Amino acid sequence: MNIYLHVENAARELDSKLLLATIAASRGHNVLVSSISGISRGMRSGILAPGIFHTKSLTPGFDKIKNHQRHVDNGFVVTSIDEEGGLVDHGYDQFAKWRYSGETLGQASAAFGWGHEDTEALKRIYPKHSSKIHNTGSPRADLWKPFFSDYWGTPEGKPQRPFLLISSNMGLANNVDRFHKIIKNHKKYGYYQRRPETFAQHFGMFAEEGRMILAFIEAIQYLSHHNNGYDIVLRPHLNESVEAWKIYLEGIPDVHVIRKGPINAWLNNAFAVMHNGCTTALEATVSGKPVITYVPFNQDHARGLANELGYRVESPNKLMLKINSLFEEMKSSDQKNINQQIPEIVSKKINLDDDKLAAERIIEVWESLDNNNLSKSSNWIKLNWFLNFMKLRDMIGVGLKKLFPKKFGLNKENHKFPSLKRNDVYGRVSRLRSLLGIDKKLECKLFSDRTILIKRHQNLD
Repeated sequence: MNIYLHVENAARELDSKLLLATIAASRGHNVLVSSISGISRGMRSGILAPGIFHTKSLTPGFDKIKNHQRHVDNGFVVTSIDEEGGLVDHGYDQFAKWRYSGETLGQASAAFGWGHEDTEALKRIYPKHSSKIHNTGSPRADLWKPFFSDYWGTPEGKPQRPFLLISSNMGLANNVDRFHKIIKNHKKYGYYQRRPETFAQHFGMFAEEGRMILAFIEAIQYLSHHNNGYDIVLRPHLNESVEAWKIYLEGIPDVHVIRKGPINAWLNNAFAVMHNGCTTALEATVSGKPVITYVPFNQDHARGLANELGYRVESPNKLMLKINSLFEEMKSSDQKNINQQIPEIVSKKINLDDDKLAAERIIEVWESLDNNNLSKSSNWIKLNWFLNFMKLRDMIGVGLKKLFPKKFGLNKENHKFPSLKRNDVYGRVSRLRSLLGIDKKLECKLFSDRTILIKRHQNLD
């Protein structure tokens, strides 16, 4: 069977897609892990044979609906798990209406839930499509489990001393795009039409996040000058400006602003995690890392569930005392992670069944959708040639934009999906094979900077 896995944010999604690809390829399926550009170009050219197209959301935007319908009309099967997850707030109804519709679920053959709450909310709100909605759990949450801790290794740029990880989630006030462009995009994709009250909420959130950025800067300054010998790594959200944080924190000793690589590796190597309103708090809870929730003022737009996790502190001094205490506990303990019971508010959000991985459950659903049409051979050699030709054309376009920006417009770097490296991807796949005990030999073929084929080892067609 052909499986096409859409990756939008590589730091967030690539490893979970590789987990899916590794298990699926070991079962004999051909898996393409790619940006939407690589998959769409292969589909439109007719090079890619029909298969499972697994995407990161079923948001009812005009372009997405049009593209998914084209895929369905050409014999492809659309499935999805929402990578945003809706994890940081209590409840799921608003998120379900914001990120799904009857039309997009109608186009899909399967939608996968992170856990009991989102699965049941989707079935209740969209009863016509309830049979398509499966409580599989998320492959991303699979990788949060202590079982996979050895997968992550040591992140590049890790400080020599132990470090506190601070996960930032200020995606409106510190976005790589101007705020009015964010508003424009939300209008374009119909978010405000589906939830009109969100327009005003975004302005309130923008102001509150600006205040929170200042509070974090002040807290980091205090921690830097009153700690017991650790460094601080601030990890900006995927949509945040790294350069802005570097300017804000410039000159503060032993502080590093780093977004390179998946956050999982940084979390796995930190002695504790500090946040306000981050999904990282749930990941740290599942992984067994201490969580410090910093709430320096009353928030009107707090992410309620995330901010109930871990140790809640409300001032720089209390923050310093708690983190220093956790640091001392870490130094006196040989345990890699602190084992703790998963709170009920997390377990209802995330299916953490130890009997079977979420990735395996998803693949089983895909296999139940298989038909002869989804297993026809694609011409991989032709796809390789075609995507390299398109890469050359894109490079020429980038050069023209640099030389003549007024005529061709400015080139926009894809900060969400840096170029893939074959050896790096194969190393990740090899570690997954080892951890999962997969003895089948797999082959990775890089077709472009952001498209890689993973399949059982044999001569490529």
